[in-house]
Amino acid sequence: MSKGGLSAARLARMHDVLAGYVERGELPGFVTLVSRRGEVHVDAIGYERDAIFRISSMSKPVTAAAAMVLLEEGVIRLDEPVDDFLPELANRKVLRQIDSEVDDTVPARRPIMVRDLLTFTLGAGLIFATPGTYPIQHAIERAGLGDGPPDPSRQPQPDDWIRRFASLPLFYQPGDRWMYNTGSEVLSVLIARASGRPLDDLMRERIFEPLGMRDTGFWVPEDRIDRLVTSHAVEPASGKLRLYDDVRGGSWSRPPAFPSGAGGLVSTVDDFLAFGQMMLDKGLLDGKRILTRPSVATMTTDQLTAEQKARTQWLPGYFDAHGWGLGMSVVTRRDDIASTVSKYGWDGGMGTSWYSDPAEEMVTILMTQVNWTSPNPPTVFRDFWTLAYAAIDD
Repeated sequence: MSKGGLSAARLARMHDVLAGYVERGELPGFVTLVSRRGEVHVDAIGYERDAIFRISSMSKPVTAAAAMVLLEEGVIRLDEPVDDFLPELANRKVLRQIDSEVDDTVPARRPIMVRDLLTFTLGAGLIFATPGTYPIQHAIERAGLGDGPPDPSRQPQPDDWIRRFASLPLFYQPGDRWMYNTGSEVLSVLIARASGRPLDDLMRERIFEPLGMRDTGFWVPEDRIDRLVTSHAVEPASGKLRLYDDVRGGSWSRPPAFPSGAGGLVSTVDDFLAFGQMMLDKGLLDGKRILTRPSVATMTTDQLTAEQKARTQWLPGYFDAHGWGLGMSVVTRRDDIASTVSKYGWDGGMGTSWYSDPAEEMVTILMTQVNWTSPNPPTVFRDFWTLAYAAIDD
């Protein structure tokens, strides 16, 4: 048995199953990483190990870590209003009902807190309804803040973004329920203002450079652009792949106007292993302290109440076995072999996934570059998670 307690035969089975997706034309390629107790297994088909991927919503946990850096220094606090750094969001109005006209509002019962941004309970986020169902959806589009996969080329500068967001009422009262995505975008602006520097500079100095994450950032410079993989989407009618974002001249080939910590980062499997292992090692990697142990414990503890989960519109049943910490998902009940209680991490809708598992001393990463078609994980992701845990042999 290997020192990591992983079966070579079962890892080979995982390779064969995932390779089938490439052979059938469902994926152009993938890179997987399974690390357990210091033993690292990487598999790559169609791409090189050092391929650079748009990690989209896997950016959210990194942004939460950047916020915790500022919290540890006393620059921000979880339970203080965002108003000092984001005065645009003071004295919020809230829709009377989600289907109300945009001007049919009531006053917010309390300010938006920093905690609300990290737990996605600020009262705004993605609306999982057919476009045009509610008047607020039209207002979001008019403000230029429409939904969809990340595209840095469409994002206004941070001050303009927050101004547009502040022109809209909140959809629900702060603290009422979990709503996806928007909290990380607002948090990106807050971090930049609170630190007095762009988000990308702070992340590079306090997270990427100390961890040796050389290929992680908000864009890919010319000397590395050939390692950025092409991004694909799935044609709904045919199921075939089409180009979403090209390499040269694409949206990640130049610095963005808004370095969005909601979904703007690119990275590699080895870079993200450094982040995932740092979290697993309670904020420390190779003698370098990024976060304190209490910060990591707070980030990876379920922060949602039963009432917030019950009001949430997301995957049916998801919050029966999961919670949300600060910027990432947390498993709260074991319901399959890959769901160890206290496992945490998050996925990227452009085709990536990371989870760290303290109970199994394990980090799992899958990187492809085909957009998800719904919040439900594609089959290849579910197969990867199951097969990675099926490889445990002790």
